[in-house]
Amino acid sequence: MFLIMKMGTGKLLKRYGQSFKSKSFKGLTFLPLLAFIFVCFFLNIDDSFAQNREHLVYFEGTCHELHVYKIFGKKQGKTLMLIGGIQGDEPGGFLSADLYADFVLEKGNLIVVPRANFYSILLNKREVNEDLNRKFAGKVTSNYEDKLVVILKDLIAESDLLLNLHDGSGFYADKWISPQRNPKKYGQSIIADIEIFVDSKTGKTIYLGDIARSIIKKMNKDIKRKQHLFHFNNHKTKENQSVHKEQRKSATYYALYTCGIPAFGIETSKSLSLELKVLHHNLAINAFMNMLEIVPSSPGIYLEPPKLFYIVVSVNDSMPMLVFDRQTISVKKEDTIFISHVEANYERGISVDIVSAGGVNDFRKKVNITKDTRVVIKKDYYPCGKVYITTADVKKDIYNGVLISNSPHPGAKHIFFKIDVNGCEKIVTNNSILQIIKGDTFLIKNVFSGLYDSSDLEVNFKGFVGDFEYNTGEDRGYIINTGTDLIKRFSLNNRGEKFQILVSYKKKKIAKLIIEIKDPVLKYLVMQNGEDLRKICYKAGDFAEVDIDRNIVVCDIKTNIKDNAGIQLFLIGQKSFKQPVYLNKQINILNLISNRYPGLKPTKWSIEVRRGDIVIGAVFLK
Repeated sequence: MFLIMKMGTGKLLKRYGQSFKSKSFKGLTFLPLLAFIFVCFFLNIDDSFAQNREHLVYFEGTCHELHVYKIFGKKQGKTLMLIGGIQGDEPGGFLSADLYADFVLEKGNLIVVPRANFYSILLNKREVNEDLNRKFAGKVTSNYEDKLVVILKDLIAESDLLLNLHDGSGFYADKWISPQRNPKKYGQSIIADIEIFVDSKTGKTIYLGDIARSIIKKMNKDIKRKQHLFHFNNHKTKENQSVHKEQRKSATYYALYTCGIPAFGIETSKSLSLELKVLHHNLAINAFMNMLEIVPSSPGIYLEPPKLFYIVVSVNDSMPMLVFDRQTISVKKEDTIFISHVEANYERGISVDIVSAGGVNDFRKKVNITKDTRVVIKKDYYPCGKVYITTADVKKDIYNGVLISNSPHPGAKHIFFKIDVNGCEKIVTNNSILQIIKGDTFLIKNVFSGLYDSSDLEVNFKGFVGDFEYNTGEDRGYIINTGTDLIKRFSLNNRGEKFQILVSYKKKKIAKLIIEIKDPVLKYLVMQNGEDLRKICYKAGDFAEVDIDRNIVVCDIKTNIKDNAGIQLFLIGQKSFKQPVYLNKQINILNLISNRYPGLKPTKWSIEVRRGDIVIGAVFLK
């Protein structure tokens, strides 16, 4: 009884109700019943809250699990449906919709689908197989999006008005103002498919434009900055000249033209902060609720950064254990991990990813562990905590074959560098030596490991400063020109030949990569003089005998640089004469001189090979 009082009955039932599916809890199934009896008879809690709402779960245990919240007012009224997260990279919409799932209503009803496309939210992508908001018309395929659409269509049919919540590009304006503020943008607008809709089946007329402008007028009173005000955006979707014909496959178009109910897209700008996006969506929803006379009795608005407290883990079907944020579980290879519960400051939108071992969402799934990895817990696509898993040998402090410690296993050998050299991506292991050519562009994309979250690591290229005004020591994401951007005195032995990339965790060095920089070398030029069929190779510093009044062709060039990346050729002469030379293109020195410097005698001419500001070599002409 003390446990129930201490934790709260709702949390206790929710927490352990899932755990009884585990083999380890056979014989303990009386506890939920005991808790239920305690709640109903001893505490005598009013059950009106439960009676006035439904929480429906579709496709449970899949990556596209769909949660629907139906909230019924104490008095009958209109039903407003909210769809958030139909496209997974638009958090303003689904975080706003999520707030309304906790409402209690005096009058009217809400149907809230906070995360219509949870799979795409987990990936932070607009779509997975197909755009879910383009699936409400056309032929049915076999992907999961079709299954979601079937449910959403049924819910729309139960509603009196639909709001589809989005974050859109730029700022909508009736006329062109700038590249970010024009008629082709979506942000800060309420979108309808037509100004006035007449239902051919019922004869009912819906004045969508008037409704939207009325709502916008109310919203704009609470928006401080003029640049952020909302505007009505009529897509004229059904007209032949519409530039938004793709919207004929959208949820709002289906709601209007098939179900005959008013439907609007609410688009906040992706350029706004997350807090402003959510606030502006809330302003729109509240105004529509007021218009429909849907009256809340409690707002239930609660927004703070997501935070993990602990997870409940079972290894090889053993008794579940609590593992707290950033602790490490040491297990044996081929052990199975089952995470039955996540305790965080949010309940909805929680997923579990056992990196490189399971799927996108491994919550309540048995996952086989074959190598060091980590468990990332997310609220939607925001990581809110992590637990590390190592398969290192364990010799002490073992409970049921499992060791739990308070810090990540050092395991630096498991760290990899993802880099980019001249646009070509490479994966390099810890303690490697990577040879590149001076003048190569170099980008540290990321450092990753099964034992560390990359956001916890600092990656510093010793000898490079990305921002001299605010040097944090973090050098991921900078495109580094190794010919001009490196500071020689920070190289090993101060020779400018070898530089270190150091990886630190909590100020402790855990990995490094050596970058060895070689000088670019011109091996030879291949040239052809006039009509002479011979193609002769010239090394750097050689003299080539040419006829200046005849055409010269540079046929090929050989350097120690892969694909001759960044290589340029120039004809260099007197009076700072500099003319680009292209492979297999004829040049006539005499014509070039006479056109620019009439009367100049051609002496001391060369074909110079450069890479940016670096002169690799030259072949002299005589």
